[in-house]
Amino acid sequence: MQDLAAPPHCRYFEAGVCRSCTFIETPIDAQLRVKQERCAELLPGIPAAAWLAPVSGGVAGFRNRAKLAVGGVAGAVTLGILDRGGAGIDLTECLIHEPEIQAVIPALAGFVNASGLAPYSVPRRRGELKYVHVTVSPAGELMVRFVVRSEQGLGVIRARVDELRELLPQAAVISVNLLPEHKAVLEGDREEPLVGSALAMELGEGLAPVTLYLRPQSFFQTNTRVALALYEQAATWVDGVGPASLWDLYCGVGGFALFTARSGAGTQRDVLGVELSEQAIRSAERSAAEAGIPARFLAGDATEFALAAAPDDLPEFVVVNPPRRGIGETLADWLEGSGIAHVIYSSCNPESLARDLERMPSFVVREARLFDMFPHTGHLEVAVLLERRA
Repeated sequence: MQDLAAPPHCRYFEAGVCRSCTFIETPIDAQLRVKQERCAELLPGIPAAAWLAPVSGGVAGFRNRAKLAVGGVAGAVTLGILDRGGAGIDLTECLIHEPEIQAVIPALAGFVNASGLAPYSVPRRRGELKYVHVTVSPAGELMVRFVVRSEQGLGVIRARVDELRELLPQAAVISVNLLPEHKAVLEGDREEPLVGSALAMELGEGLAPVTLYLRPQSFFQTNTRVALALYEQAATWVDGVGPASLWDLYCGVGGFALFTARSGAGTQRDVLGVELSEQAIRSAERSAAEAGIPARFLAGDATEFALAAAPDDLPEFVVVNPPRRGIGETLADWLEGSGIAHVIYSSCNPESLARDLERMPSFVVREARLFDMFPHTGHLEVAVLLERRA
């Protein structure tokens, strides 16, 4: 994974065929400065001294997941993006993907061409294969997913799965997702596993790394190195407070819960993660069991769980990591009136974070940090440590 000072030269950007990395020609230091200024503008209540040094996401080779739209025609596909007219633009050599992903895209294109599956045409609403998703673990193993329109596409890939396994022996998970509707989404609800069930993401070094297990429809941050820095920062903040109990709401596959429970080894810290996805909860439970980490997990809606809790059951510390819309008025109001002393709020949208913090005036931001999960774009991750005012 590269981390160079100078911006990379992207031939797709320079040719004007892909502008997804809007700021790729801007030096990374300047990108970080602009993002920090944006956070300061949206979150004016945070004093300058509270901001820790931002975490850079790198310059190239940092993205652990490729979401490749399939274009072209059967036997001559493109893997990349679609232009405004629905035509495919091949991005085989996209610089932002981790090297292991870049290396297998040509092989995947060859497999798709040999399969004879027709790319789905958005303007015509015809065709079969819509996307190919590839995720890489720190160990170099892959999760490969094909998004198709119908059973016909599933049958073709299922019949050729042995060929794909021989072509990509590092593929620990292969699955097919069915998306029959004509919708501007990346996947449907139905997932058919063909090989394996979960991709092992081993995070951390030394004697006690944490392995998170990603199932095909699990959420995980797109930048593995920055995700690890985010979890470690949360663990540092929690250790600095030393709570006896903690809830991780919107816990996903358990990253924050597992790292904060592990960091409290030798104490009686009770950690509970709550997540709507039952698959994610099963993955988190597997991680905790294998690592011997004393964390518990529950499948359910985070807001409903919090509102139903008895006052005597409330924790001393809460971590929230919501989607872009934020935690919303109901949960923000509950936290405000809960009496809970400390909260970590990890946000991928500083605008929704700002709205939620306005509803929580009893808390002050003690420390904050920018995590550049999405270099070359305007997107960012920001985490804040909140402490209830005395």
